Amino acid sequence: MDGVKEMKSKACPRETYGRALLKAAEEDRRIVALDADLSGSTMSCYVRRSYPARYFEMGIGEQNMVATAVGLALSGKIPFVHSFSMFVTGRAFEQVRQSVALPKANVKLVGSSYGFSDFGDGATHQTVEDVAIMRAIPNMTILSPMDPGEVEEAVRLARAIEGPVYLRISRSEMEFLPKEIPGKSMLEPSLMAKGEDITVFANGLMTAEALLARETLLEEGISARVVNVSCLKPLPKEMILRWTGDVEAVITIEEHSVIGGLGSAVLEATALEPKPTFVIGIDDAFGQSAWSHRELLEHYGLTAAAICRAARALLKRG
Repeated sequence: MDGVKEMKSKACPRETYGRALLKAAEEDRRIVALDADLSGSTMSCYVRRSYPARYFEMGIGEQNMVATAVGLALSGKIPFVHSFSMFVTGRAFEQVRQSVALPKANVKLVGSSYGFSDFGDGATHQTVEDVAIMRAIPNMTILSPMDPGEVEEAVRLARAIEGPVYLRISRSEMEFLPKEIPGKSMLEPSLMAKGEDITVFANGLMTAEALLARETLLEEGISARVVNVSCLKPLPKEMILRWTGDVEAVITIEEHSVIGGLGSAVLEATALEPKPTFVIGIDDAFGQSAWSHRELLEHYGLTAAAICRAARALLKRG
């Protein structure tokens, strides 16, 4: 494929996360894990089994869990706090804002099963607004890995960053994706594939969709550049402008609401140097139960086909 190396095998990001957290705990005795009765889903169970004295089961009490984590951070520990992304960002919002972000406490918030990946449990457990919530909180770093390799890197980065970090973990399998021009770390956007007509910004599972769309568009004579943006905050404006300055139009795609996520961040970055932009995401709606994650992605238009339609419309081709 032009500019894209062959994609390798898949892995479960939750399993990858659990093993990466265990490795970090083996290397650093300061790391502790807290969970809200979901350790078998978030995979904090890896730490629970190996280091039970450094694992804290908080029950279904996310607010108390976050507050306890702040106390552990103040005592010199590096707490990794776990729940579904809906609950760690929603139920514990006040504690995250007041006790974690305001004093820049060294707490790592891990939101598992974001977007529609918890497809069976419906709107109450699916979060499509977590990035918008966390982007609005000062002092917060937000990481949304595109593949299992970046999940491992995200754990290392979260451990190294002194201060609040929110890490999104999908429930669904992810492909390992090669980067054409990597950033210095996940904190910088990475060029996944070269292109000259349009730039597609993506993250999470949507990066693989963008690469699939690129192949279809090439057959139609449209050259699409694909850029992965795994760090949503802080977002380096100059790097976004680097990838938008020489193309006709821009597309963003994310497993999140069109309000407040990657699309909003890119539009904010390009406001003084705008390009025609199409934001693909969940159009101000809640999720719903389904038989599979894929079913929901297709229902809400988070697919390679949607990217292709947007590209044709922006470039007025077809």
